[in-house]
Amino acid sequence: MGKEIERKFLVTSDAWRSEGQSSLLRQGYISAEPGRIVRVRIDGDRGCITIKGMATGASCGEWEYPVPLQDAAELLDQVCEKPLIEKYRHRIARDGVLWEVDEFLGDNAGLVVAEIELESEEQRFVRPDWLGEEVTEDRRYANANLIRKPFSQW
Repeated sequence: MGKEIERKFLVTSDAWRSEGQSSLLRQGYISAEPGRIVRVRIDGDRGCITIKGMATGASCGEWEYPVPLQDAAELLDQVCEKPLIEKYRHRIARDGVLWEVDEFLGDNAGLVVAEIELESEEQRFVRPDWLGEEVTEDRRYANANLIRKPFSQW
């Protein structure tokens, strides 16, 4: 079984902007039901489909598979719930871990969060000075929930 252990934080400054690599992501949901999330994503020139199980704390089952870019585009346009999530993802390697800073567009513009994937829930890491409040367990910040209640409606 695949497993994802991820913690999510609000971002409090632009100090991270000079670091890392960026790409535009488009993603949509075939199912956004808790415990049976099915997501389609295009990240640059690659497509993938991800299935996520029920989240418990910072952990959930996760299985991800590559799909042809054209298939991913068709799924996003024809099958996924609307609106789609669009965001710039900035990948920042720092202190032996990879931070992903997501800068949302569209109805979620203004929302900037940082995520870190860990080997265990107890894994220690150095907090960059641009990290704010942890929102790992606040489901409003889950991408699957941002399609139903975008940040602009909070």
